[in-house]
Amino acid sequence: MDTDSFELKILDVVEETPDARSISFEVPAGAEEHFAYKPGQFLTVAVPSDQTGVAARCYSLCSSPVGGGPLTITVKRTDGGYASNWICDHLAPGDSMRVLPPSGIFTPASLSADLLLFAGGSGITPVMSITRTALAQGTGRIVLFYANRDERSVIFAGELARLAAEHPDRLVVVHWLESVQGLPSHEQVKAFAAGYATYDAFVCGPAPFMKMTVAALKELEFPRERRHQEKFVSLGGNPFGDLHDVEVAEQEIDAAEHEEDDAAQEPASHGGGPSGPVRLEVELDGETHAFDDWAPGTKMLDHLEAKGVKAPYSCREGECSACAVRLLEGDVDMLHNDVLDDEDLAEGIRLACQSVPVTDTVRATYS
Repeated sequence: MDTDSFELKILDVVEETPDARSISFEVPAGAEEHFAYKPGQFLTVAVPSDQTGVAARCYSLCSSPVGGGPLTITVKRTDGGYASNWICDHLAPGDSMRVLPPSGIFTPASLSADLLLFAGGSGITPVMSITRTALAQGTGRIVLFYANRDERSVIFAGELARLAAEHPDRLVVVHWLESVQGLPSHEQVKAFAAGYATYDAFVCGPAPFMKMTVAALKELEFPRERRHQEKFVSLGGNPFGDLHDVEVAEQEIDAAEHEEDDAAQEPASHGGGPSGPVRLEVELDGETHAFDDWAPGTKMLDHLEAKGVKAPYSCREGECSACAVRLLEGDVDMLHNDVLDDEDLAEGIRLACQSVPVTDTVRATYS
C-alpha cells in the first residue's frame, strides 16, 4: 500500500465554467521534490466517501512546472460522478486533501517539438499544461484543436485567447463547437491533421473522441512514437491504504491468493518461464538500477520498492498508466491490464505494478 501520500492545503478554487473547477494546492516544505512534475501528468487524490472511506481519482494537472505557479488540477462534473461532484461542491480555500505525487506518461519528449494537440471537453487539462510549458521553455509551433459542446463549456477560453495573442507565430487555437458545427467527424479530423503530418500528436478527451482521432492519425501514418493519447480511468482500488474494514482486508487477501495461483500457472504458457531468480535492469530518471534476485511471481514494482527504488505508480491495480515501462530486453506477463491496448503491448509497453518475469533477464525503461 502507499506510504507516500501527502496532505496538501488548498490555496484556491477557480470556477472555469459552470461545470468545471480548478483546484490549486500548496506543496508543504520538504515535499517539493516529490511534487516535481512534467507537463501532462496527473495527480491521484483521495475523496472522502461514506461507502468506501476513500474514493481515489486521477485528475490531470493544468498548471506548468515552470514559472513558479501553484500545483493545479482541473475537475469537471460528470453525470453521476461522485468524486467530481463532491470536489466541485465542497472544496474551498483552506481545506486539504490527501494526494499522491504526480504520475503519467502523457508528456512530450521534447518541448521544442512541433505539437499537434487534440482536446475534447475536460481533456484540455493536460493539454493546457503541455501548451503553457512548451510556450515558456520550447521553440516549436503548437496547433490545438479543441472540441466542446458549446461556448459556455470551453474551459480556459480566456487563457487560450491570451496565449494565442502573445504567441501569434507559435500557437494556433481552433475551437470546434458541437452547437455550431455538430460533432467532428473522422474525415474532418483527418483533413485537419493532414496539414501537420510532421508534428507530435497528443490526444485527450472522451473515449469516442480519442478513438476517432487516433484512427485518423493512424490513417495519416503518424508513427507510434509521434502519436500519444492519455490513458487512465477511475480507480477501482484504493492506493491510499485505508484498510480499516475487515471485509475489505479479507477481499484483498482472497485476491492475493488467486493472484499467486495465476502467477504459478503463467510460466507454463511460456515454455516454463524462469527457473530461478531473474536479472532486472531498469532505467529511471537517468539512472540504471540492476538486481540479480527478482523472484518469479513477484511484481516488478514490488521488487523495485523492496530495493528502495522510488518507482512511479498510482493505482497498483493495472487501471492507469502511471507505472508504465517500455521493455528493452526479455519479457513479462501482466496479471491485470485495463489501460494498454494491443498497439501499446506491441511497442513493448507494460505496467510494472502487474508485471511478473517470464525470461531470465528483463531490461526496461521508464523514459
